[in-house]
Amino acid sequence: MLKVIVQAVVAGSQVVGRAFTRALQQEWAASQQAAKRQGGGKQGTKSAVADLKKGLTIQEAKQILNVSDLNDVEKIQKNYDHLFAVNEKSKGGSFYLQSKVYRAKERIDEEIQDKMQKERSQTEEEQSPPPKT
Repeated sequence: MLKVIVQAVVAGSQVVGRAFTRALQQEWAASQQAAKRQGGGKQGTKSAVADLKKGLTIQEAKQILNVSDLNDVEKIQKNYDHLFAVNEKSKGGSFYLQSKVYRAKERIDEEIQDKMQKERSQTEEEQSPPPKT
């Protein structure tokens, strides 16, 4: 009797262990693919951190504000103003949707700021004279 119970526990543990291992492998593969989509390396890590911090990817933010080009600042602002006003609680709108619109704009602004900062640092590197030895 005890032998059968021990065998059942061992068999159950093996099944759970294999399933857990398989789940970990799948999660690892998914995280690697996500890192590749984000650009990999330091830039991918920075982008992933920004996504986690704001709770939105840049693609989601672009969809929410219905924009495709981050260089069109006027359209981004126009769409933001419209969506924010339409979802005003006093006008029967949704605070949840208004918050999503706000976070999307915030995420896009952060992305634009990062691009500008990157361009500035590249320009400074090009303009600075090489170090004297």
